[in-house]
Amino acid sequence: MPDLLVPSKKCSMNLNGHTGAVELVIASDPMEARHIQDEVERALRTNHFEDHDIFGVRLALEEALINAIKHGNQLDRNKKVHISYRVQPDQFHVHIRDEGTGFDPNDVPDPLDPENLERSCGRGLLLMRHYMSEVAIDAPGNSLRMSKVRVNGHNGVNGHK
Repeated sequence: MPDLLVPSKKCSMNLNGHTGAVELVIASDPMEARHIQDEVERALRTNHFEDHDIFGVRLALEEALINAIKHGNQLDRNKKVHISYRVQPDQFHVHIRDEGTGFDPNDVPDPLDPENLERSCGRGLLLMRHYMSEVAIDAPGNSLRMSKVRVNGHNGVNGHK
């Protein structure tokens, strides 16, 4: 097993050699989310992602994992979060699924609406959509897919280098 993929005792892992994907199952524990972020960051650095891309991916990943743990699984440590990710030199893909009932992303209030500026909900989705090239929430709302695609050294979204 490569050094950068050392799961904690509460995490199970499978390396899918055919696709190069890393598949993990973690308990609904925010510290486990931190371990996943660290693993992904090391893989991004190994693939020469730039610091601003690593920051954005790490932040979006944190939001998605904490949402799965807190809102999806209701902090129930008996429920699991299923993660599959793949890092390649020009792209990062992740799929996160919790064991909750799901949600409708259209029901999340717009955090930029003046009446919602003081509320904490909705900011995670806003950040994910800002920093990632693509964000998709699969029905019934307990499964999220995100990708970050680099185009000629750019982040592929806003043309920033």
